[in-house]
Amino acid sequence: MSAILIVIGFASDLGFKNEGIALWALAIASILGLAPIAIQAYQALKVRVVSIDVLVTIAVVGAFLIDNLEESAIVTFLFLFGAFLEQRTLNKTRSAIRELTEMAPESALKQMEDGEFAEVAVDEVDVGDILLVKTGSKVPVDGRVLSGEGHINEASITGEAIPVGKERDSGVYAGTILENGTLQIIADRVGEDTTFGKIIELVEEAQDSKSEAERFIDKFSKYYTPAVLVLAIIVWIVSRNIELAITILVLGCPGALVIGVPVSNVAGIGNGARHGVLLKGSEVIHDFSRVDTIVFDKTGTLTVGNPKVADTAFYADDGTAVLAYIASVERESDHPLAKAIVEHIGTTNTFVVEKTEVVKGGGIVALVEGKRIAIGNVALMEQEHVPLQEKARSDIELFEKRGNSLVLTAVDGKLKALMGIRDQVRPGVKEDLLALKKLGVKNLVVLSGDNQGTVDLVGRQLGLTEAHGHMLPEDKAAYIANLQAKGQIVAFVGDGVNDSPSLALAQIGIAMGNGTDVAIETSDVVLMNSDFSRLPHALALAKATAANMRQNILIAVGVVLILLASVFFSDWMNMSIGMLVHEASILVVIVNGMRLLRFRLRKKI
Repeated sequence: MSAILIVIGFASDLGFKNEGIALWALAIASILGLAPIAIQAYQALKVRVVSIDVLVTIAVVGAFLIDNLEESAIVTFLFLFGAFLEQRTLNKTRSAIRELTEMAPESALKQMEDGEFAEVAVDEVDVGDILLVKTGSKVPVDGRVLSGEGHINEASITGEAIPVGKERDSGVYAGTILENGTLQIIADRVGEDTTFGKIIELVEEAQDSKSEAERFIDKFSKYYTPAVLVLAIIVWIVSRNIELAITILVLGCPGALVIGVPVSNVAGIGNGARHGVLLKGSEVIHDFSRVDTIVFDKTGTLTVGNPKVADTAFYADDGTAVLAYIASVERESDHPLAKAIVEHIGTTNTFVVEKTEVVKGGGIVALVEGKRIAIGNVALMEQEHVPLQEKARSDIELFEKRGNSLVLTAVDGKLKALMGIRDQVRPGVKEDLLALKKLGVKNLVVLSGDNQGTVDLVGRQLGLTEAHGHMLPEDKAAYIANLQAKGQIVAFVGDGVNDSPSLALAQIGIAMGNGTDVAIETSDVVLMNSDFSRLPHALALAKATAANMRQNILIAVGVVLILLASVFFSDWMNMSIGMLVHEASILVVIVNGMRLLRFRLRKKI
């Protein structure tokens, strides 16, 4: 309403030369804008704090007294608009805990006294209870497998995309999903004691400890506002010139100071949005600009998050026939590695598969066109008495060093093919990490739930400072807390539920846009469409925006000090000239802030 009235006021004055409507429109706009500011000023004075709201309130009243309604209307509108933008972005993070809670398991199939399983609320499950988990269901507690086999997607806990095979005595986590098979488990930890429960607790603690930093303007106003008020009162007492005192209040009103930071903030956020980066408020920009350490989750962040066949070796003359055998057998399996192989082979001839036998912990054996096909790991090859020649052993060692999961194929007892399957590093990530270093990031660290060998491989491949594997969510959060205790400004980049505690705990949480809703809500920065290449632009933009804010503050404060000094130490300064300079300073900080809309990261060749 205030904005509409301001437009009406200026249009009436400049377009239709109707000063009456213009004055009424600007006066009402000023009153509407002043009301919430005055309330804030009153509340601040109640606790003996002379905030910038107090000075803005007095200045607007002073502008009324000297009939400068344009100034009062514009200052109140922009002051409220800046506060609104920041509040709106901060409110989005408060739904993170609710999103997490909704993802937690709500029920479980519990074995009753008669031996039958009945569905009960997860709160009714106690340590030692036996539970049944069916395909597609969430595991309700932390525990271990009593009977059955299956593959569990543990991405919510470890962040890893490849489901993990489970058998008797294997550990399972609450909140993970059984993709195939049926398991009976015994509960070891329930409720808040589960790993998933600890994730929720960590997010709550991190958000509580991550209070909004007091803005520089508020700190500055603790000294500036009282000083201007005291100066105006002293001038009035000494000179008995009320107009001069009001003039000092009006000239001392930090219009450019109030406008400068929101303009830089809005322009920076607008530039980010145009380049696929969501920056959630001015505090985020300030903290992000000072980051010296960036910690990455591996799967879905540095890597694509979708395992694929990365390396192949054939030990047969007719590779096409071997691929047809492999595709025929693997289509019978629902194992994640089998799906990756079928996708890699693509369209090919297939044969009828007979006498399929799944070898526990080894692979699969079947008859195809009268030939015995064995597909699995090295242990299966040994069980099938398949000889591994020196070339094959050399390839196996090389593939393992590259962080692959190995799948070997034998036909009638002879090794015919070797495939290495692994998650792929995102294209261009190495160049993006180099750009981050050039922007002043000293430490680049990867934390992953994957095995240490695979994580080390990614670390070496990308030139990271540190690489740590076998990290559960609480381990990642503890590592980040340790870095912060050493005085480092930490940003964490992740995409999964398991990343949400670290995203909340780090000074800056950066989520991949295709990640979970919880990760996005908990984060401070979102890279839309999970485009990792936007991260260097985001950091460079944050640095440029923070610098632009400082420039606007310097311009605003400098102009106010010059105006106040000129009132006392010059003969030429009067209200008209002062207001002209004052308005010009507002235009200067606006134009300076708007430069950020054209900001682009310069890539050095």
